[in-house]
Amino acid sequence: MSKTTDKFGNLTCILGSQWGDEGKGKLVDILAEEYDIVARATGGANAGHTIYIPSKENPAETKKYIFHLIPSGMMHENKTCVIGNGVVVHIPTLLEELDVLEENGISTSGRLFISDRAHIVLDYHKEIDGIEEESRGDRKVGTTKRGIGPAYMDKMKRSGIRMHHLVDEEAFEKKVMENFNFYKTMYSSLKHDIKDELQKFKEYAKRIKPMLADTSHYLNEAIENGQTVLIEGANGMLLDIDHGTYPFVTSSNATIGGAIAGTGLPALKLKSLIGIIKAYTTRVGEGPFPSELNNELGVQIREQGGEYGSTTGRPRRCGWFDAVVAKYSCMINGYSHLNLTKLDVLTGLPSLQIATSYTYQGELLKSFPSSLNIAENVEVGYEEMPGWKEDISKVKNFEDLPENAKNYVRRIEELTGTEVAFIGVGPKREDMINK
Repeated sequence: MSKTTDKFGNLTCILGSQWGDEGKGKLVDILAEEYDIVARATGGANAGHTIYIPSKENPAETKKYIFHLIPSGMMHENKTCVIGNGVVVHIPTLLEELDVLEENGISTSGRLFISDRAHIVLDYHKEIDGIEEESRGDRKVGTTKRGIGPAYMDKMKRSGIRMHHLVDEEAFEKKVMENFNFYKTMYSSLKHDIKDELQKFKEYAKRIKPMLADTSHYLNEAIENGQTVLIEGANGMLLDIDHGTYPFVTSSNATIGGAIAGTGLPALKLKSLIGIIKAYTTRVGEGPFPSELNNELGVQIREQGGEYGSTTGRPRRCGWFDAVVAKYSCMINGYSHLNLTKLDVLTGLPSLQIATSYTYQGELLKSFPSSLNIAENVEVGYEEMPGWKEDISKVKNFEDLPENAKNYVRRIEELTGTEVAFIGVGPKREDMINK
């Protein structure tokens, strides 16, 4: 084992701890060097993982890669990647990502296995996603319109189309047509050309079939044979379908429960769980956000942090670090460690605020509320801390950070009850302090 796997064990999971966009892809990319297999567990092309890596042509320059489906570990040519059964897969997007990597000199051949139990996102799912979002009027949930919700809806009502259906062309087409005709009766405005899509799938299937595998068996066997596995979560804890700010959530479980179910790996084999948490708080789309800064400071943080959705390009809403959210996330998931990202973005602010409590109608809340009405109307209690002016983007060791920055990190550890193991101080691979 490597030093990393000695510390975190042979089966490690990385999860988003706020409303997504915490910077999961970067840590996955860093740790992937030390693991044999990187597995994606949940979500679909609504996820976006941004990675900056040195250019092969000029190592002094970096290239930006955004993945929606392919696990971030694919950047490491000697690693195997898995798309687990909990993922819903839009095959054209997946193939486009594979093509981009190949065009940039990164071989993907024989390195990607897709669960034969994973469900397929059809293009009519995307159209339905848009139709339903528009029908909500002023109460839009902020969907990415990638068809994720409708695909999971098919899965839950037991009419979904799984990867193994691709093996039998005739049966696949019959099943697709049955589903499409059902939706045509529900959505009169559905204009999708299903025959054209089915024709395209004949070519898609040729490329996808060699990648299909019983990935649950593959991953468990790998663990038994002494290999190491890194699970890559998607979205964020507060977007979880059960524990998030419902209905302004994703359509899957973004918690450790989803990671376990979405890979088929037993919970008792998990050795460590790292929560990714931004040094401030952001969210994309609609829904409650108690510590949001609806002012110039919020805009300043957005611009300094480049806070625009990697999937949609939408500007992210920005606010102070919310310890109530963080503690709630830690409670549900039981993180062994945290990765605090984007600490450098706060440089130059004279003082910082941490949201430490919620009060509603005079009552101090014990945890993050389930009610939207309460979450949207809480009174937030803040704790003020001094900021720092020093540039921290080149700092490699925790002890070399400005004292105020170290105190900020320590306070987050105290409030969450969880050790911060990594601190992000910039966008590049090397901009990470291993505390």
